[in-house]
Amino acid sequence: MLVLEYKVKSESKQYKAIEEAIRTTQFVRNKCIRYWMDAPRDAKINGFALNKYSTELRNEFSFVKDLNSMAVQAAAELGWFAISRFYDNCKAKKPGKKGFPRFQKDNRSVEYKTSGWKLHPTLRRITFTDKKGIGELKLLGKWDIQTYPVKSIKRVRLVRRADGYYCQFAVDVERQETQPTTGNAIGLDVGLESFYTDSNGHTEPNPRLLKIAEKAIKHARAAHLQKGKR
Repeated sequence: MLVLEYKVKSESKQYKAIEEAIRTTQFVRNKCIRYWMDAPRDAKINGFALNKYSTELRNEFSFVKDLNSMAVQAAAELGWFAISRFYDNCKAKKPGKKGFPRFQKDNRSVEYKTSGWKLHPTLRRITFTDKKGIGELKLLGKWDIQTYPVKSIKRVRLVRRADGYYCQFAVDVERQETQPTTGNAIGLDVGLESFYTDSNGHTEPNPRLLKIAEKAIKHARAAHLQKGKR
């Protein structure tokens, strides 16, 4: 997954809308943590259960419903990530604190998946289409996003930093490394006298880096002592 980041330029009312979306994400995540804490011991709370619960939150709170449904799901996933990490640490018997899930107070981002946003044909602007009122944002930076098809963008994240707001694109990129094939096989034998000897009889001398370093240290020490006598 490749992440491309751009700084966002917009109006103050749109920045406030981004802040509202970020607060909603924190609200959903914390409500999922509380839901898990309050559940009976025999209840099976997993990622699917929290996803279902996030839908209930959208029906209960209008400000949650204003956020794109997939963004609400992404917020619930953050809650499950904290819970599952705690479970994994317990199963692995990790020493010390196990990272018991805590309520978040300083969330700085909201994450959309494949809906709730639309790129402008020029790929220099992005419009968020849910009811939070973010609207169209200008993207500042290099336009590398244009080299990837829109369908390869799996997540779009708005992030608040000290110097402003940023938009991140998580692009699904398949990395392929091709090496030329010769059809020949070769064996290597690593030894003490030589660095290695291959099955074709080629021998690579041992670099003996330690001896080279010892000579350099000895020379530097002698120069330092000679300087001190002057």
